[in-house]
Amino acid sequence: MENTSNKSTEESMKRANETSIYTLIVVGVLISIVGVYLRFAFDSMALSVVSWVILFVGAFVACKGVFKILAA
Repeated sequence: MENTSNKSTEESMKRANETSIYTLIVVGVLISIVGVYLRFAFDSMALSVVSWVILFVGAFVACKGVFKILAA
């Protein structure tokens, strides 16, 4: 019984340590940083709405990477 558990844990660790997941998180954080910068850089209603959208897209991408790790 323990042998099966070890294999499952080993596969989970391999999946959680994939470089692509951490790359996805970094890309999401960078997109969010751009959104935050645009939010405070200029004083325009249109740019403010666009910056909020960019911020939430970046947060969604980063959360997607985190949930991939948690599902591993």
